Amino acid sequence: MVFAVQQDRLQGDRLPPLRQRQGAARAPRSGFWRLIRWCAVAALAIVLAPYAIAPFYRSIDPVSTPMLWRWATGQRVQRIVVPLNRIAPALPLTVILAEDAGFCRNRGIDPGAIREALQQSDDDLADSRGASTVTQQVAKNLFLWPGHSVVRKVLELPLALWLNLVLPKRRVIEIYLNIAEWGPNGEFGAEAGSRWAFGIPARDLSPVQAAELTAILPNPIERSARRPSLLIRRLAALYVRRAATYPGHDACVYAH
Repeated sequence: MVFAVQQDRLQGDRLPPLRQRQGAARAPRSGFWRLIRWCAVAALAIVLAPYAIAPFYRSIDPVSTPMLWRWATGQRVQRIVVPLNRIAPALPLTVILAEDAGFCRNRGIDPGAIREALQQSDDDLADSRGASTVTQQVAKNLFLWPGHSVVRKVLELPLALWLNLVLPKRRVIEIYLNIAEWGPNGEFGAEAGSRWAFGIPARDLSPVQAAELTAILPNPIERSARRPSLLIRRLAALYVRRAATYPGHDACVYAH
């Protein structure tokens, strides 16, 4: 009897070290999965944050990621935010006709244009061009990054749908005109672009000047409205003709 009790005590003495070893083995695994969960939560928060922020842009003037990048790297940023009624009507009309002719009809994205662009780029979503609506460009400039990548496109499409849902068309084009890059040295927005190119405020732009500003939008670093090349002049002439032919393409901008 005494021997049995002593044997039980010996076995009992051996058990704690075994349990401690098992706990020690589980601890690193538990810490690893905890880290994974925190990373997943952080990634989800980053992805969902734009959806929570976007409705506030009805009344708050946002800044774009290119502006933030230039500020972070110590580069110049010049922007004067102006309401749409202080921008010559020729500019939003010309931009819509050049960048997104279906702006007033689409819901933030243009499936037909996306399909056509994919066919032209061999079904490569990252390299597809000409399919981005004005709303998609606003989504990209406010919340994403430049360049071509499938990840960015996948994030951009639902964001554009959401912006179209929570912001009126007038506000979308107003934001776009105030965050687009319109100069080679950090000139953002129509007011800064107009003053840099022509020395006048955006409300005084002529149809030709508005068309020349629109023509440089794809690449304001290499293209210039201040010293327009033959290409810019030809594009501007095309946009002026379009604006004269389709004057009602910006009707949703002024609808109440």
